[in-house]
Amino acid sequence: MSHLAVALAILVEEPSAKVALDVLVPRIVPGTSFSVQDFRGKPDLLKRLPGVFRGLAIRMSWEEIRIVVLVDRDDDNCVELKQVLADCAAEAGLPQHVVLKRIVVDELEAWFFGDVPALCAAYPRVSRDLAGQVKYRDPEEIPGKASKALEHLLQSSGYHPRKLAKVRAATDIAEHMDVESNRSKSFQVFRDGLRRLVSEGSHAQED
Repeated sequence: MSHLAVALAILVEEPSAKVALDVLVPRIVPGTSFSVQDFRGKPDLLKRLPGVFRGLAIRMSWEEIRIVVLVDRDDDNCVELKQVLADCAAEAGLPQHVVLKRIVVDELEAWFFGDVPALCAAYPRVSRDLAGQVKYRDPEEIPGKASKALEHLLQSSGYHPRKLAKVRAATDIAEHMDVESNRSKSFQVFRDGLRRLVSEGSHAQED
């Protein structure tokens, strides 16, 4: 039996997501070839997505590619946002089974709150009992924006005094993250979906 190796093309809306996934993807699907392309925010990603999808559809004629689109929910409806992504894929001629559409609830920083040990390893003055505090118990239900909550937490602990440097924070925290124990539900869904995508794709060309 032989099969073509699957390569992942991962599309994210901003550089902080790219630097985090550059670290996390090899831990989730070791040995899988991947590239992460970032955009200038969600509006830019959604605007350029049809053209990017068309280019990937052409590459699929000679490559075994699986595509991942990761966007923040923000204030959007998850079902409607996923439908926009599905429609773009269909219009580009991409089979839905090769495209993993995942929504971060509500922002990437919620994933960091899902791994308090990683947060504390990156920023030792952050309280280690953070997960036990009511405000931070559920990473997806932190009041307000997760990025603002992270900024306030780090500033109150003596880090990022002027403004949250999102790329630096993502780099610092992702380095310590354990992909198996993250409490964020949207991270778990992303992780498990990525593994299924690679596993199913790896068997698609067997003979």
